[in-house]
Amino acid sequence: MPHRTAPPPAVTEQVEALPMDIETMRESARRLLADDAEVPSPEELEILTLRLRGHMMLAIPEVETAAGRLPKDDIPRYCALACVGEARMRLNLEPGRTLPAGIAHAQRLARSVNALCDHVMNLGGAHS
Repeated sequence: MPHRTAPPPAVTEQVEALPMDIETMRESARRLLADDAEVPSPEELEILTLRLRGHMMLAIPEVETAAGRLPKDDIPRYCALACVGEARMRLNLEPGRTLPAGIAHAQRLARSVNALCDHVMNLGGAHS
């Protein structure tokens, strides 16, 4: 007779327990924003764009949680939530059809990733 064990924790529970990898997020952003950044191929750009979107999807709730611990009239809270609003708006935008338009779109996502990382660190998020 097979031995039954408790079901594994839900995936969301496992993800919530892990700290964000801020350095990896910033490295992804640097790939597009560094002064000496090389122009990515269309395939690389697609991967980078998806990676940046994923980073944003992880960072947005972290920033919201950290900002939610601050008083409602706190300026860092207001700035963090404004950053979240802009990041959400950028997640809803589609990249252009040309490589330069796609790069510009990905660079905007990269700037949002950097800003979200700044807010996570400044507000004591990332399960710190």
